[in-house]
Amino acid sequence: MAVKDLKSKQELDNLVKEGSPVMIHFWASWCEASKHMDQVFSHLSTDFPHARFLRVEAEEQPEISEAYSVSAVPYFAFCKDGKTVDTLEGAFPSELANKIAKVVGSIHAGEPAAPASLGMAAGPTILEAIQDIAKIDNSNTHSRPPTGVTETLKTRLEKLTRAHPIMLFMKGTPEEPKCGFSKKAVEILRAENVKFGTFDILSDNEVREGLKKFSNWPTYPQLYCKGELLGGSDIIIAMHEGGELKQAFADHGVGDDVSKMTAGQPVGQKGGVTDSTGLSSGLTGRLESLINSSPVMLFMKGSPDEPKCGFSRKVCDILREEKVDFKTFNILSDEEVRQGLKVYSNWSSYPQLYIKSELIGGSDIVLEMQKSGELEKILVEKGIISLEERLKKLVNLKPVMLFMKGTPGAPQCGFSAKVVNALEGEGIKFGSFDILSDEEVRQGLKKFSNWPTFPQLYYKGELIGGCDIVLEMKSNGELGSTLSE
Repeated sequence: MAVKDLKSKQELDNLVKEGSPVMIHFWASWCEASKHMDQVFSHLSTDFPHARFLRVEAEEQPEISEAYSVSAVPYFAFCKDGKTVDTLEGAFPSELANKIAKVVGSIHAGEPAAPASLGMAAGPTILEAIQDIAKIDNSNTHSRPPTGVTETLKTRLEKLTRAHPIMLFMKGTPEEPKCGFSKKAVEILRAENVKFGTFDILSDNEVREGLKKFSNWPTYPQLYCKGELLGGSDIIIAMHEGGELKQAFADHGVGDDVSKMTAGQPVGQKGGVTDSTGLSSGLTGRLESLINSSPVMLFMKGSPDEPKCGFSRKVCDILREEKVDFKTFNILSDEEVRQGLKVYSNWSSYPQLYIKSELIGGSDIVLEMQKSGELEKILVEKGIISLEERLKKLVNLKPVMLFMKGTPGAPQCGFSAKVVNALEGEGIKFGSFDILSDEEVRQGLKKFSNWPTFPQLYYKGELIGGCDIVLEMKSNGELGSTLSE
């Protein structure tokens, strides 16, 4: 059954209500991963003729995108019996094949459905698309040059990936990242307190395209340790948050010490940074003027009151939730700005959020930063909101908020563990904040609350006290009643 392009939410709702398996691909024309995954999706549709395969251009159908909580593309939703039973975000062909097969019912849970075994008529075409996108066999050593990589280029890439024990291939430089993902990777490496070298892939198209085939990894940034690929932005973030990145460096004998260098560049030069974007000086000046016209500047489709795509609406909602004053520019009203800003920022989609002239990223990055608290942190660092305002928001995040060392599942001190046990013993639902993860909050909250130690327990924004007070309230039978008033 061919893939059908959806034109309305009503049409989708009617199809889902029928109860038969429905597979939905949310894509965007500007996203290369979407295009590749669309090929995979189309070929899979021939293997499952009894399921419906639907396609939604995410930005053009904001009502549908919002209904399915789409914040990044490619994104897939799987429906059966009138409801959504599973989702998948990202370019993972094998996982897409598995999920579709499980929903349709051709395989059982835990039983893999490798794409090659699904009877795909496309043969080499689909396998090539999968190999370009799939994140497989990342630690391979290449005994022969990958397809399309000459021996000379292979030798050069091997040297570059080993130019420093930790090498980051990124867009721009650590001082001037040219995309939000590269910026995040640099921040993580600095937080890990390790030396690292970088290479600006925007400065050398041969390296940029060759490394994709050499490593079988289609996007940037790419992080290598002793010549071995660790992964891209999503994997770097996950490994950092799980403590696995530090362990991976330790396993390779990489010591702690903050520093950075740029592969192949003399000291004092900005290797790989071009002096010109290729834009006219007049347009460049106009773009810079627009970016600097407000401390928080959002380039979007439509206006905050009438956004023309779900991604733009989402960023507006986030900025409002953060209680930030911001200015916007409707890129649909000016084609010169729309196309020029893509080149200027090296960011191919909209919306684009700038804070104090610095590109933060698009909707997916802004959403992730809000979830992690990183957005508030940047707003404080840039002087957009005060630390006191941030702390007020944090203590009011949940009716019962515990500021502790570690997390409820893994406390990092005995006092924090005791308070967690007391609250859980009373059946009290509470939010928590790991003060070890943010030194600014850790020190600021001491002055904010006039309480020098942790943990600190708050109820409806008011400080209850520390470990001793919480335990005393529990022993007196007052804890549950006080926190439920």
